[in-house]
Amino acid sequence: MTVGQDARTVSEGQDSLEVWIDQDLCTGDGICAQYAPEVFELDIDGLAYVKDADDELLQAPGASTPVPLPLLRDVVDSAKECPGDCIHVRRVSDKVEVYGPDAE
Repeated sequence: MTVGQDARTVSEGQDSLEVWIDQDLCTGDGICAQYAPEVFELDIDGLAYVKDADDELLQAPGASTPVPLPLLRDVVDSAKECPGDCIHVRRVSDKVEVYGPDAE
């Protein structure tokens, strides 16, 4: 599955994507926040978290946030480049991971 295919699917409204971070695996490198600061942020504890549409950190374990279509490539690049392999991008409809350590 390519980024173009995902973007087309998301834009057609057939399926949307969400992202979450496993803080137990986060190394605090901040690569995700560099790629997509609108979606990821490092907290005072040195770990990365996702943010909601109101720019609030979601600190509950497993908290997810929608992937905005214009940021899809940046979020995917974050998942691919993350040294901790802790970023998970999945379809909202069936929770299948499409990018990240558990993607098929």
